[in-house]
Amino acid sequence: MKTSIGQAAKELGVSRDTLRRWEKSGKITVERTVKGHRRYNIAALLGAQQRKVISNKKTILYARVSSHDQKEDLVRQVQLLESFCAANGWVYEIIEDLGSGLNYNKKGLRNLIRSICLKSIDRLVITHKDRLLRFGSELIFSLCK
Repeated sequence: MKTSIGQAAKELGVSRDTLRRWEKSGKITVERTVKGHRRYNIAALLGAQQRKVISNKKTILYARVSSHDQKEDLVRQVQLLESFCAANGWVYEIIEDLGSGLNYNKKGLRNLIRSICLKSIDRLVITHKDRLLRFGSELIFSLCK
């Protein structure tokens, strides 16, 4: 069934402007009435909406070292993570932390946990699980699920 832009936006949970942008960029196709009004096939758009939801989520690269003396290791971690994401074609954001793996109150870690709880992360990329926390990284992995 074909619906108007307002109805399609409501059913998909996006704005009318988002639907117009998707059309303009070629992500979706729409039919036009004789008077030029857009008509959307909701069944076809549901697939496009699912792809859009995934692309709105972030890939986060998380790198941590314990002390200022290890700054070079932090740079190497970030380079390794960036290379991996580039090879997979992922757009990403980097969170770097400086502090003990036993410290659960690091700014970057708090921001990461907040983003996970808000479900705004599609994937988390780390070099090793102890880069998150020395003990307890499984808690973060459980939150990700």
